[in-house]
Amino acid sequence: MVPIFIRRPTARRGATGTPVATASILPSTRSRFHPVDYSGGVVSNATRGSQNVTVTAPQPASAHDWIITIVCADQPGLVHAVTGGIVEAQGNIEESQQFHSPDTGRFFMRLRVSTDADEARMRAAMQPVIDRYDLDLGLREADRPTRTLVLVSKAPHCLQDLLFRQSAGQVNIEIPRVFGNHPDLADIAGFYGVPFTSLAIRSPEDKHAFEQRVMEYVEEHDIELVVLARYMQILSPELCDFLAGRAINIHHSFLPGFKGANPYLQAHRRGVKLIGATAHFVTKDLDEGPIIEQNVVRVDHSKTPAQLRAIGQDVESRTLRQAVTWFAERRILRDGQRTIIFQ
Repeated sequence: MVPIFIRRPTARRGATGTPVATASILPSTRSRFHPVDYSGGVVSNATRGSQNVTVTAPQPASAHDWIITIVCADQPGLVHAVTGGIVEAQGNIEESQQFHSPDTGRFFMRLRVSTDADEARMRAAMQPVIDRYDLDLGLREADRPTRTLVLVSKAPHCLQDLLFRQSAGQVNIEIPRVFGNHPDLADIAGFYGVPFTSLAIRSPEDKHAFEQRVMEYVEEHDIELVVLARYMQILSPELCDFLAGRAINIHHSFLPGFKGANPYLQAHRRGVKLIGATAHFVTKDLDEGPIIEQNVVRVDHSKTPAQLRAIGQDVESRTLRQAVTWFAERRILRDGQRTIIFQ
């Protein structure tokens, strides 16, 4: 390809003898500007008079964008070793967050790394670090959606919010199916093109069958996260153990003050001034799993039970959505009964 140059205006004389300014656009090898080679994204020099101008071409995007999480006992030289492994894979660190827990002596780290290295090459580069420091390393492509199974009962607000955010690309999850112990929310799932499985629970045998189907589906369809979106059943210890670290529940923050049915009516009668919600990991201890996110909204005496319920449902949806988003982005790390959140 012949380089194209724009010459400075030159003067010529028209028919009346008046100077006329013209500009010529033509191939030239005599121009004072020399072509810049952008091939392969290299850096070349262009000469302008006696000055050299360095021009950097845009670099091609890396083939992979990795999220790396690290949990281990804190030790000297750990960060240096981790970054050395990334350099070995020719990676560039885009984000880096770390935390030392003085209570447990554990070290937590989350990095976002761009590189052309595939998963096998990344793991090979990090393996010496894993062996030396005995660390738990998580590796995941940043744009890969988290496959999520949602469990529901009758309340629609949390499911509706998650399905909408998924369809809008605002939460990086993929919901292949919704399970419910009532058929009430099948139409909402269907509106978003998500299959709905309804399995009634009227006896302990029904509950066992429901949970067995959940465990089978998780294994058969590579489910990474199970969300209890106002699912009003207590999970068995067996299912809690099976889903350890990958199941999130949402509940109103009135617990344990307002247990049972109609918590917002109870709150209205007690004249509460704050309405809130808590998202937490599911454990065998009911509503006592590690807390991921909490939100509150101030209210006053003028709010009716229906208004309190509407406010509370909005808070629940926002809180659950935030917890799911952080999980999908691998921002949550466990430190015993606490969570480390790299926001």
